[in-house]
Amino acid sequence: MDKALARPAVVSRVSDLIGHTPLFELCRTATGSRLLLKLEQFNPTGTAKIRMARQMVLDAEDRGLLRPGGRIVESTSGNTGLGLAVIAAERGYTFTAVVDHHAAADKLRGMKALGAELVYVAEDGDEELATAAREEFAEKLAADSDNAYFTEQHNNMANGDGYRPLAHELVAALDGRIDILIGAVGTGGGLFGTGGELRTSVPGVRIVGVEPKGSIAFGPPAHDYYQSGTGTPEGATIGAMVDYGLLDEGVKVGDVEAFATARVLARRLGLLIGGSAGGVVHEALNRMSSLAPGTTMVALVNDGGEKYMDTVFDDDWMHDRDLIAPAVEREIDELLTTLREHHRSDADAPHRAN
Repeated sequence: MDKALARPAVVSRVSDLIGHTPLFELCRTATGSRLLLKLEQFNPTGTAKIRMARQMVLDAEDRGLLRPGGRIVESTSGNTGLGLAVIAAERGYTFTAVVDHHAAADKLRGMKALGAELVYVAEDGDEELATAAREEFAEKLAADSDNAYFTEQHNNMANGDGYRPLAHELVAALDGRIDILIGAVGTGGGLFGTGGELRTSVPGVRIVGVEPKGSIAFGPPAHDYYQSGTGTPEGATIGAMVDYGLLDEGVKVGDVEAFATARVLARRLGLLIGGSAGGVVHEALNRMSSLAPGTTMVALVNDGGEKYMDTVFDDDWMHDRDLIAPAVEREIDELLTTLREHHRSDADAPHRAN
């Protein structure tokens, strides 16, 4: 087996479990086009972002920016912070996460459980996304501390480098037969780090970015949104890794559609994915009918849904924010049902007596 698809039978560090995540065929068309989900929730901490968390720390060590016993500082909505907390614990650093209350509560609890110090830039009850304020505070905190390093995920090129192995996993698993790569765009590291490396082996792959409606990377209008850990809110700087030269198309998906998709996949398939991943899958599903025969589209699913029990999968939370849309969920359910009929195997059919 290709080493990109396997790991040692026994490992001694949690970070040795990073990568080698599975591909799940969600659906296919009558003409043989298929949608595969790269399920990054099978990484430690349940998210893709531990890939780049490790790389940012290793890069800082290599450049002499982080010394033994030092302190890592990052502004985070949770998933990057979870990864950094693991790497800090393994390598003997302390980790301070600068956060707001827009982050999913379980991500905040998870970071704290892993030993992170949480510093809030917003008061209790303030759910606004405070990316700019978090980053400003994190930069100052690191500058004012001895032997501290601000990983600055939005502008740290090691972020994108951390996703290069993901591209190698895709090439090995699919023998290079990938026509479209679609994924969420926040810092840009995940989609463009993967996509840039993928283009070296698959030059013709089409790269499609998805951000929440209200995010500004693909243009106005700007407004609040509830998809966490993705997008670029008004007032924040677009990440240095958002590579418009690599991007073939940038699209926006609203919270209602993103969350409805995540909820449908949970009920129909027993597959829990995060809210922003729901936006990616929603866009991918709606493209299926227009694909050329035999197309393979890979959607990057950056995290699982277990961290969103208090939000996306909580009816009261959703109702309070006017995000529940039964008609939209029915539409997604019907589309998914139609598409999944094309890949039912004999094993799915009722048993017949001989």
